[in-house]
Amino acid sequence: MRAILIVIGLVLVAAGIWVLAGQATYQQTDTLVQVGSAKLTATHDKAVPTWAGIAGIAVGALLAIGGFLRKG
Repeated sequence: MRAILIVIGLVLVAAGIWVLAGQATYQQTDTLVQVGSAKLTATHDKAVPTWAGIAGIAVGALLAIGGFLRKG
């Protein structure tokens, strides 16, 4: 259990750093016009919010520290 906490914590810290570096994006598709069964869509690349990276680092650090300090 201890090793799992450490690994998950380190993965979350790494993901948080990746988000803060501006490398994490996702795609969002919007429907611009729809006439009957025909529709015009646009796909945009959006950055993952900065707060998600900060939260990932904070939670990951807590899990990793908890794993290191846990006895057993």
